[in-house]
Amino acid sequence: MKICGIIEFRSTEAPEIAKKVTLALSPDNLSNMKTEVREDSTVTHFTTEKITSLIATVDDYLMNAKIAEEIVSSVK
Repeated sequence: MKICGIIEFRSTEAPEIAKKVTLALSPDNLSNMKTEVREDSTVTHFTTEKITSLIATVDDYLMNAKIAEEIVSSVK
């Protein structure tokens, strides 16, 4: 059984920050992850066979996104 998840980042106040964070994280994407940069948002798709793997992957991704967002915001 395949389990899929999607994380979408939107920022009406700072769309460039959302894009920069997503692009900074994309080199670390695993083979079960795909990232799209859209005009008004960024979307990352996750696919796995175990719910525990999905939870761990999303948890790591969000923690890294938080750190990247803090860095991008402080540099700006």
